[in-house]
Amino acid sequence: MQNRTPRIPQQPAPNHRAETDAGLTAELAAVVTGARRRALRDGDQQIDTAHLLHSLIESDPEVRTAFAGGTQLARVLGYLVQRSIGYGLRWQGAIEDSGAIPVVSGTPDTGVEHWSPSAASAMDDAHRRARLRGREQACGLDLIAALAADRRCRAVEVLERAGVDAALLADRIGEASGQE
Repeated sequence: MQNRTPRIPQQPAPNHRAETDAGLTAELAAVVTGARRRALRDGDQQIDTAHLLHSLIESDPEVRTAFAGGTQLARVLGYLVQRSIGYGLRWQGAIEDSGAIPVVSGTPDTGVEHWSPSAASAMDDAHRRARLRGREQACGLDLIAALAADRRCRAVEVLERAGVDAALLADRIGEASGQE
């Protein structure tokens, strides 16, 4: 009798720059790894901002404390969990593009080797926020502030559907960390 355990595809190598990895705290590097794993499991072609948001909330206690209480956080997690069981199916196969950076045309590779334009922009903004604070490495709060500041990304769509005022969240994080 054959083993019926499904074959799990190998996780592809990241396509983001080496300096991006060097610019991340160990905690944020774990968030990126989690987002990549989530995108692969969901069958998405790219790591998008909702993958990053989900991984941030699961992995980073500082990010969880940025929300206004456990009820708000639970609603956000509820929407993120629904993504993998149908809510996000309308996003599958579509490139997330909030207009933050130009979309690169061409045929996407198979597997999760790419960042959505919005996710790439959020990572760049997180690095910028860290530098403004005099830090060489971006942390989870830098990334959540960057995500919340992009009004047209999927992460903000999830936040707003869960009743989170993304602009207020970005402002609150910015004030607390000196990123205004």
